[in-house]
Amino acid sequence: MIDRYTRPEMARIWSEENRFGKWLEVEILATEALAELGKVPVDVPARIRRNARFDVARIRDIEREVHHELIAFLRCVAESIGDDARFVHVGMTSSDVMDTGFSLQLKEASALLVEDVRTFMSVLREQAQRYKDTPMMGRTHGIHAEPITFGLKLALWHEEMARNLARLESAVAEVCCGIVSGAVGTYAQVPPEVEAYVCKAAGLTPDPVSNQIIQRDRHAYFFSVLAVLASSIEKFAVEVRHLQRTEVLEAEEPFAATQMGSSAMPHKRNPILSENVSGLARLVRSYSVSALENVALWHERDISHSSVERVIGPDATILVDFMLYRFTRVIRGLCVYPENMERNLALSGGAVFSQGVMLRLVEKGLARDEAYKIVQRHGLVAAKEGKDLKQQLLEDATVTEHLSPGEIDEIWELKDCFRHVDTIFERVFGAV
Repeated sequence: MIDRYTRPEMARIWSEENRFGKWLEVEILATEALAELGKVPVDVPARIRRNARFDVARIRDIEREVHHELIAFLRCVAESIGDDARFVHVGMTSSDVMDTGFSLQLKEASALLVEDVRTFMSVLREQAQRYKDTPMMGRTHGIHAEPITFGLKLALWHEEMARNLARLESAVAEVCCGIVSGAVGTYAQVPPEVEAYVCKAAGLTPDPVSNQIIQRDRHAYFFSVLAVLASSIEKFAVEVRHLQRTEVLEAEEPFAATQMGSSAMPHKRNPILSENVSGLARLVRSYSVSALENVALWHERDISHSSVERVIGPDATILVDFMLYRFTRVIRGLCVYPENMERNLALSGGAVFSQGVMLRLVEKGLARDEAYKIVQRHGLVAAKEGKDLKQQLLEDATVTEHLSPGEIDEIWELKDCFRHVDTIFERVFGAV
């Protein structure tokens, strides 16, 4: 997945150089801890840090011989530090290095994702405020329901992203833990103080208890949160795709001056950015399933999870990073057409105000079922035959017996529909 769409910061995190660099840092920190405990000469850690090197190609050459990536890495590093190699990896097992290193990569990747979410939320807030009072048709089941504002739709998305941010930060805290507990996690050959030192220096939380690996329920939670986040972005994208339909055209993606929408039809402006996001969300959700299946391993460990994580670690974080970048661009440059929103509000001949009429009739003493049937009869005619609901009501003696023309006019006042918008915005964004 590391390709031209991946921003350089994220690509670097998942590079082999960074992966092995994290392993080397864990090994050096463990040696420092052992030196503090008097188990390694005090001058060794600084010398190792100064001299230790690795070469990815050399590691792969050695791996072809030994068929063990961590051993190949250690041999490669040993070539640069000589006799000091005997003080590296003391009492440790492969997973101490690989799992802790993986946590560090996830921590780095997550920092970018948190930044992405905050940027997206900032754009949503700006656009929500901009369109706070822009009326549009609210739809349920795809059918015209009652008026809303476009700003309310965006405020709803902002609040959903706030929940996604909270979940992401919680998942990062859970997955960013480290272990240096040795084979099967008993600390038999390496004291817990080494783990404490390594984790503190690396900015991780020591796992209170492990076997030979960090338990994969932590990772399952993390990747599930990414799946939920991706699904939210897809939800927003699907809405943009609907709003861009020719018959609706209330909003559409930005379209560059030199952009071409179709190889065959020059007039096309397709919602390709949002469609792309919808497709990528399916992949991210599939990675959450893979992470869940990694939870159940044999006894104290096996490595069936390893091959999976080499794919889903980079792919899921890269995809979510890209989705957030892409859809932030969509919302920032969104073309909004208030005049079309106004046109669509009028399509049903005022039928969208039917609930207001019904409730006013009930207030005047009619039974709810009777009021419902009266308004439904006129509303269906207005919606299907293009007639005006207000005019029909004014011509119905049963209605005018209870409601004056002025009272009926009041129901059509959009400001009444939106009298609580400021309250909602204050709940979402706080007092301005």
